[in-house]
Amino acid sequence: MSYIDGFLLAVPEANKEKFIHHAETADPIFLEWGATRVLECWEDDVPDGKVTDFRRAVQVAEGEAVVFSWIEWPDKATRDAGMEKMMAAMDTDPRVNPESNPMPFDGMRLIFGGFTPVVTLEK
Repeated sequence: MSYIDGFLLAVPEANKEKFIHHAETADPIFLEWGATRVLECWEDDVPDGKVTDFRRAVQVAEGEAVVFSWIEWPDKATRDAGMEKMMAAMDTDPRVNPESNPMPFDGMRLIFGGFTPVVTLEK
């Protein structure tokens, strides 16, 4: 059964191209380690809610945009192995090393989690 890692973050609008470069540099490593798909999505239609919403979740400030991302894995075991490799590679692989490929956003407001699909519809 597939496994999904989901991410929600706030990125300064001025850093959109830096974010895209960061993702294009780092994201292929997930595919090398077994992920089947990686998506990075820049906000387009993200309304303010009455009780909660994406903006509040990551404390979006003036001049920031919401980014919603996910990584699809064939199963949790492949994901766990891939994430273990990611943590080990942060000091050695420049694609994921924070000094050579810095995150162009506030990582303290990054929300992430792993999910097991319970309904999948495909065409």
